[in-house]
Amino acid sequence: MALERTADPDEVRRAVRAWQAEGLTVGLVPTMGALHEGHLSLVRASVAECDRTVVSIYVNPAQFGEGEDLQEYPRRLDEDCRVAEQNGVDLVFCPTDRVMYPQGHATFVVQERLTEVLEGAFRPTHFRGVLTVVCKLFNIAPADRAYFGQKDFQQTVVVRRMVCDLNIPIRVRVMPTVREEDGLAMSSRNECLTAREREQASCLSRALVEARRVYEGGRTDAGALREAMRAVIAAAPLARPDYVEVVDHETLEPVSEVTDRAVAVLAVRIGRTRLIDNMPFGPSASD
Repeated sequence: MALERTADPDEVRRAVRAWQAEGLTVGLVPTMGALHEGHLSLVRASVAECDRTVVSIYVNPAQFGEGEDLQEYPRRLDEDCRVAEQNGVDLVFCPTDRVMYPQGHATFVVQERLTEVLEGAFRPTHFRGVLTVVCKLFNIAPADRAYFGQKDFQQTVVVRRMVCDLNIPIRVRVMPTVREEDGLAMSSRNECLTAREREQASCLSRALVEARRVYEGGRTDAGALREAMRAVIAAAPLARPDYVEVVDHETLEPVSEVTDRAVAVLAVRIGRTRLIDNMPFGPSASD
Protein backbone atom coordinates (compact mmCIF):
# COMPACT_ATOMS: atom_id res chain seq x y z
CA MET A 1 0.00 0.00 0.00
CA ALA A 2 1.56 3.30 -1.14
CA LEU A 3 1.84 6.19 1.29
CA GLU A 4 -0.93 8.78 1.02
CA ARG A 5 -0.17 12.39 1.92
CA THR A 6 -2.74 15.11 2.50
CA ALA A 7 -3.33 18.46 4.19
CA ASP A 8 -7.11 18.00 4.15
CA PRO A 9 -8.67 17.01 7.52
CA ASP A 10 -11.76 15.60 5.80
CA GLU A 11 -9.65 13.21 3.73
CA VAL A 12 -7.92 11.95 6.85
CA ARG A 13 -11.19 11.45 8.73
CA ARG A 14 -12.76 9.61 5.80
CA ALA A 15 -9.74 7.32 5.46
CA VAL A 16 -9.68 6.45 9.17
CA ARG A 17 -13.44 5.81 9.28
CA ALA A 18 -13.25 3.65 6.15
CA TRP A 19 -10.49 1.51 7.63
CA GLN A 20 -12.39 1.10 10.88
CA ALA A 21 -15.55 0.17 8.95
CA GLU A 22 -13.51 -2.71 7.49
CA GLY A 23 -12.67 -3.84 11.02
CA LEU A 24 -9.11 -2.50 10.90
CA THR A 25 -7.40 -0.82 13.86
CA VAL A 26 -5.75 2.56 13.33
CA GLY A 27 -2.78 4.09 15.13
CA LEU A 28 -1.93 7.80 15.20
CA VAL A 29 1.58 9.17 15.76
CA PRO A 30 1.49 12.98 16.26
CA THR A 31 4.82 14.65 15.41
CA MET A 32 6.29 18.01 14.50
CA GLY A 33 8.45 16.39 11.85
CA ALA A 34 12.24 16.24 11.50
CA LEU A 35 11.73 12.53 12.15
CA HIS A 36 14.44 10.69 14.06
CA GLU A 37 14.74 7.28 15.73
CA GLY A 38 12.62 8.45 18.65
CA HIS A 39 9.71 9.18 16.33
CA LEU A 40 10.34 6.01 14.36
CA SER A 41 10.14 3.90 17.52
CA LEU A 42 6.57 5.21 17.91
CA VAL A 43 5.83 4.52 14.25
CA ARG A 44 7.13 0.96 14.54
CA ALA A 45 5.05 0.36 17.65
CA SER A 46 1.94 1.56 15.82
CA VAL A 47 2.71 -0.53 12.73
CA ALA A 48 3.25 -3.59 14.93
CA GLU A 49 0.07 -3.09 16.97
CA CYS A 50 -2.33 -1.60 14.42
CA ASP A 51 -3.51 -2.46 10.92
CA ARG A 52 -3.05 1.11 9.64
CA THR A 53 -0.84 3.96 10.83
CA VAL A 54 -1.34 7.71 10.41
CA VAL A 55 1.49 10.15 11.13
CA SER A 56 0.78 13.85 11.53
CA ILE A 57 3.58 16.30 10.71
CA TYR A 58 2.86 19.82 11.86
CA VAL A 59 5.01 22.42 13.63
CA ASN A 60 2.32 23.83 15.88
CA PRO A 61 2.82 27.57 16.46
CA ALA A 62 0.34 27.61 19.35
CA GLN A 63 2.73 25.68 21.60
CA PHE A 64 5.65 28.07 21.09
CA GLY A 65 5.91 31.13 23.31
CA GLU A 66 7.31 34.53 22.45
CA GLY A 67 11.04 34.34 21.77
CA GLU A 68 11.06 30.53 21.45
CA ASP A 69 12.52 28.61 18.53
CA LEU A 70 9.51 28.38 16.20
CA GLN A 71 11.37 29.78 13.19
CA GLU A 72 14.48 27.69 13.83
CA TYR A 73 12.61 24.42 14.34
CA PRO A 74 13.81 21.98 11.63
CA ARG A 75 11.41 21.30 8.77
CA ARG A 76 11.92 18.71 6.02
CA LEU A 77 8.53 17.41 4.98
CA ASP A 78 9.54 15.54 1.80
CA GLU A 79 12.30 13.62 3.58
CA ASP A 80 9.97 12.88 6.50
CA CYS A 81 7.36 11.43 4.16
CA ARG A 82 9.97 9.25 2.49
CA VAL A 83 11.13 7.91 5.86
CA ALA A 84 7.55 7.41 7.00
CA GLU A 85 6.76 5.33 3.92
CA GLN A 86 9.88 3.22 4.43
CA ASN A 87 8.69 2.45 7.97
CA GLY A 88 5.21 1.29 7.02
CA VAL A 89 3.13 4.45 7.48
CA ASP A 90 -0.08 4.47 5.44
CA LEU A 91 -1.09 8.14 5.63
CA VAL A 92 0.71 11.38 6.46
CA PHE A 93 -1.38 14.37 7.53
CA CYS A 94 0.64 17.53 6.91
CA PRO A 95 -1.67 20.52 7.39
CA THR A 96 -0.89 24.22 7.07
CA ASP A 97 -1.46 26.85 9.75
CA ARG A 98 -4.51 28.03 7.79
CA VAL A 99 -6.00 24.54 8.01
CA MET A 100 -5.36 24.08 11.73
CA TYR A 101 -6.08 27.67 12.83
CA PRO A 102 -8.43 29.23 10.25
CA GLN A 103 -9.25 32.91 10.36
CA GLY A 104 -11.34 33.65 13.44
CA HIS A 105 -10.10 30.61 15.41
CA ALA A 106 -10.93 31.33 19.05
CA THR A 107 -11.23 27.97 20.83
CA PHE A 108 -8.44 26.41 22.88
CA VAL A 109 -8.18 23.49 25.29
CA VAL A 110 -7.04 24.66 28.72
CA GLN A 111 -6.20 22.27 31.55
CA GLU A 112 -5.76 23.37 35.16
CA ARG A 113 -3.21 22.28 37.77
CA LEU A 114 -1.12 19.78 35.78
CA THR A 115 -0.12 22.42 33.24
CA GLU A 116 0.89 25.04 35.77
CA VAL A 117 4.08 23.36 37.01
CA LEU A 118 7.43 22.29 35.52
CA GLU A 119 7.18 23.10 31.78
CA GLY A 120 4.05 25.13 32.39
CA ALA A 121 5.79 27.37 34.91
CA PHE A 122 8.43 28.34 32.34
CA ARG A 123 6.24 28.16 29.22
CA PRO A 124 2.82 29.39 30.39
CA THR A 125 0.99 28.99 27.05
CA HIS A 126 2.77 25.82 25.94
CA PHE A 127 0.28 23.19 27.06
CA ARG A 128 -2.70 25.21 25.87
CA GLY A 129 -1.17 24.87 22.43
CA VAL A 130 -0.24 21.20 22.88
CA LEU A 131 -3.66 20.12 24.13
CA THR A 132 -5.50 22.15 21.51
CA VAL A 133 -3.58 20.64 18.61
CA VAL A 134 -3.68 17.10 20.03
CA CYS A 135 -7.43 17.37 20.61
CA LYS A 136 -7.86 18.60 17.04
CA LEU A 137 -5.74 15.72 15.73
CA PHE A 138 -7.79 13.20 17.73
CA ASN A 139 -10.92 14.61 16.05
CA ILE A 140 -9.39 14.76 12.57
CA ALA A 141 -7.87 11.27 12.80
CA PRO A 142 -10.15 9.40 15.24
CA ALA A 143 -7.73 6.51 15.67
CA ASP A 144 -7.93 3.59 18.07
CA ARG A 145 -4.50 4.26 19.59
CA ALA A 146 -2.19 7.29 19.81
CA TYR A 147 1.55 6.99 20.40
CA PHE A 148 3.70 9.37 22.43
CA GLY A 149 7.26 9.25 23.76
CA GLN A 150 8.27 9.09 27.43
CA LYS A 151 10.82 11.86 26.80
CA ASP A 152 8.00 14.40 26.89
CA PHE A 153 6.84 13.07 30.25
CA GLN A 154 4.63 15.95 31.37
CA GLN A 155 3.00 16.03 27.94
CA THR A 156 2.00 12.38 28.32
CA VAL A 157 0.46 13.12 31.72
CA VAL A 158 -1.60 16.08 30.53
CA VAL A 159 -2.72 14.33 27.31
CA ARG A 160 -3.91 11.30 29.28
CA ARG A 161 -5.76 13.63 31.65
CA MET A 162 -7.45 15.35 28.71
CA VAL A 163 -8.47 12.03 27.16
CA CYS A 164 -9.98 10.93 30.48
CA ASP A 165 -11.65 14.26 31.32
CA LEU A 166 -13.15 14.81 27.86
CA ASN A 167 -14.16 11.16 27.27
CA ILE A 168 -12.11 10.89 24.09
CA PRO A 169 -12.31 7.28 22.85
CA ILE A 170 -8.63 6.71 22.15
CA ARG A 171 -6.02 4.59 23.91
CA VAL A 172 -2.82 6.52 24.68
CA ARG A 173 0.36 4.48 24.41
CA VAL A 174 3.59 5.86 25.89
CA MET A 175 6.80 4.34 24.56
CA PRO A 176 10.31 4.41 26.11
CA THR A 177 12.75 7.25 25.44
CA VAL A 178 15.23 6.55 22.65
CA ARG A 179 18.75 7.78 23.37
CA GLU A 180 21.99 8.57 21.57
CA GLU A 181 25.08 6.52 22.40
CA ASP A 182 26.12 8.99 25.12
CA GLY A 183 22.64 8.90 26.68
CA LEU A 184 21.23 12.16 25.32
CA ALA A 185 17.51 11.75 24.63
CA MET A 186 16.78 11.99 20.92
CA SER A 187 15.10 15.26 20.00
CA SER A 188 14.71 17.35 16.87
CA ARG A 189 16.16 20.23 18.89
CA ASN A 190 19.48 18.38 19.21
CA GLU A 191 20.19 19.55 15.66
CA CYS A 192 20.37 23.12 16.96
CA LEU A 193 23.37 22.37 19.22
CA THR A 194 26.92 23.34 18.28
CA ALA A 195 29.62 20.68 18.63
CA ARG A 196 30.65 22.03 22.06
CA GLU A 197 27.04 22.33 23.20
CA ARG A 198 26.27 18.82 21.98
CA GLU A 199 29.15 17.44 24.09
CA GLN A 200 27.89 19.18 27.22
CA ALA A 201 24.24 18.28 26.57
CA SER A 202 24.95 14.78 27.84
CA CYS A 203 24.88 16.30 31.34
CA LEU A 204 21.10 15.79 31.34
CA SER A 205 21.24 12.02 31.03
CA ARG A 206 24.32 11.82 33.27
CA ALA A 207 22.41 13.73 35.97
CA LEU A 208 19.55 11.23 35.76
CA VAL A 209 21.95 8.29 35.89
CA GLU A 210 23.55 9.81 39.00
CA ALA A 211 20.14 10.19 40.62
CA ARG A 212 19.42 6.53 40.00
CA ARG A 213 22.86 5.56 41.36
CA VAL A 214 22.17 7.48 44.59
CA TYR A 215 18.70 5.93 44.85
CA GLU A 216 19.95 2.40 44.26
CA GLY A 217 22.62 3.06 46.85
CA GLY A 218 19.86 3.28 49.45
CA ARG A 219 19.01 7.00 49.55
CA THR A 220 15.29 7.71 49.22
CA ASP A 221 15.48 11.36 50.26
CA ALA A 222 14.36 13.27 47.16
CA GLY A 223 16.40 16.28 48.27
CA ALA A 224 19.59 14.25 48.04
CA LEU A 225 18.70 13.15 44.51
CA ARG A 226 17.97 16.71 43.45
CA GLU A 227 21.34 17.86 44.76
CA ALA A 228 23.11 14.99 43.00
CA MET A 229 21.53 15.97 39.68
CA ARG A 230 22.28 19.66 40.16
CA ALA A 231 25.94 18.87 40.85
CA VAL A 232 26.31 17.01 37.55
CA ILE A 233 24.66 19.82 35.61
CA ALA A 234 26.73 22.48 37.36
CA ALA A 235 29.89 20.80 36.04
CA ALA A 236 28.84 21.65 32.46
CA PRO A 237 29.72 25.35 31.93
CA LEU A 238 27.15 25.92 29.17
CA ALA A 239 24.26 24.34 31.08
CA ARG A 240 21.62 26.53 32.77
CA PRO A 241 18.87 24.52 34.47
CA ASP A 242 15.28 25.77 34.50
CA TYR A 243 14.23 23.07 36.92
CA VAL A 244 15.61 19.88 38.47
CA GLU A 245 12.86 18.00 40.30
CA VAL A 246 11.55 14.69 41.58
CA VAL A 247 7.77 14.48 41.25
CA ASP A 248 4.85 12.09 41.53
CA HIS A 249 4.14 10.43 38.19
CA GLU A 250 0.44 11.35 38.20
CA THR A 251 0.02 14.54 40.24
CA LEU A 252 3.38 16.08 39.19
CA GLU A 253 3.75 17.36 42.76
CA PRO A 254 7.28 17.34 44.26
CA VAL A 255 7.93 14.39 46.54
CA SER A 256 10.06 14.23 49.67
CA GLU A 257 10.62 10.47 49.61
CA VAL A 258 11.31 8.50 46.44
CA THR A 259 9.05 5.52 45.72
CA ASP A 260 8.20 3.72 42.49
CA ARG A 261 5.68 6.52 41.81
CA ALA A 262 8.47 9.08 41.49
CA VAL A 263 10.00 10.52 38.32
CA ALA A 264 13.11 12.67 38.09
CA VAL A 265 12.48 15.51 35.62
CA LEU A 266 14.70 18.30 34.38
CA ALA A 267 14.87 21.08 31.82
CA VAL A 268 18.25 22.58 30.93
CA ARG A 269 19.28 25.29 28.51
CA ILE A 270 22.45 24.48 26.61
CA GLY A 271 23.39 27.69 24.87
CA ARG A 272 20.18 28.83 23.15
CA THR A 273 18.67 25.33 23.02
CA ARG A 274 16.33 24.11 25.73
CA LEU A 275 16.33 20.35 26.39
CA ILE A 276 14.18 18.19 28.67
CA ASP A 277 14.56 14.66 30.01
CA ASN A 278 13.22 12.41 32.75
CA MET A 279 13.67 9.07 34.46
CA PRO A 280 10.98 7.06 36.28
CA PHE A 281 12.13 5.25 39.42
CA GLY A 282 9.44 2.61 39.05
CA PRO A 283 8.00 0.83 36.04
CA SER A 284 6.84 3.27 33.37
CA ALA A 285 3.31 2.32 32.32
CA SER A 286 2.70 2.38 28.59
CA ASP A 287 -1.10 2.51 28.94
